[in-house]
Amino acid sequence: MGIYQHFRPEEKDFIDQVLGWAEQVREQYAPKLTDFLNPREAEIIRMLIGKGGDVHVSFYGGADHAERQRALFYPDYYTPDEEDYEIAFYQLSYPSKFTTIDHRQVLGTLMSLGLKREMYGDIWIEGEMVQFAVAKTVSAYMEANLSKVGNVGVRCEPISSKQIMEVKETWKESTITSSSLRLDNVIANAVSFSRQKSQMLIGQGRVKVNHRQIESPSYELKQGDVISIRGTGRVKVLAIDGKTKKDKWKIVMGLQK
Repeated sequence: MGIYQHFRPEEKDFIDQVLGWAEQVREQYAPKLTDFLNPREAEIIRMLIGKGGDVHVSFYGGADHAERQRALFYPDYYTPDEEDYEIAFYQLSYPSKFTTIDHRQVLGTLMSLGLKREMYGDIWIEGEMVQFAVAKTVSAYMEANLSKVGNVGVRCEPISSKQIMEVKETWKESTITSSSLRLDNVIANAVSFSRQKSQMLIGQGRVKVNHRQIESPSYELKQGDVISIRGTGRVKVLAIDGKTKKDKWKIVMGLQK
């Protein structure tokens, strides 16, 4: 089993990919850039690569508050800069006096262009301002094909990273205990739902982990996971701090307000 025993079975392919990226840097002695990663994938890389080795890794998504980031693997002689991450940033211009645009609409439109999710970073919305990040390799295609969000005509305006808005997100950190790391148990303890309600929400397709819909209440959570509950908000698994004397898991959560 080796390192795989510390991760989910479905994460094996990604682990192999990460180890392959690191080996590529060792062999070629040159940097390797990934697509945009979700928080759990970034956490896996941090766990595998660590610090002080011959291969280093850094992350960037355009702003300190960026959730989806690209990772750069690089040898010890190299010093990364912002250009190495090859990210383009855009702001949408649209008739905001007459209509509104939400996150779901923007993401749905971007995905309808035929590009995979890993080509897009965060989508930031504050009031009538809409901004997002995209891999430079596909930015020209995206610009040429994005003219509407829903029924609203839009225009993509390139911006610099210095123009990215400060998103007002408030996260409340708290420590919970749970009899297991099952998704239904953790949700119930984190947001004060009954376990039955948690299972109902999961069964209705209203729960995502790392942007992927999860339909199994017994899905086991790991450190770095982001749980989205439609109609309720999001919570992050910040740390799993072992077990209490009563054999319950002690979990540090971040609750978005």
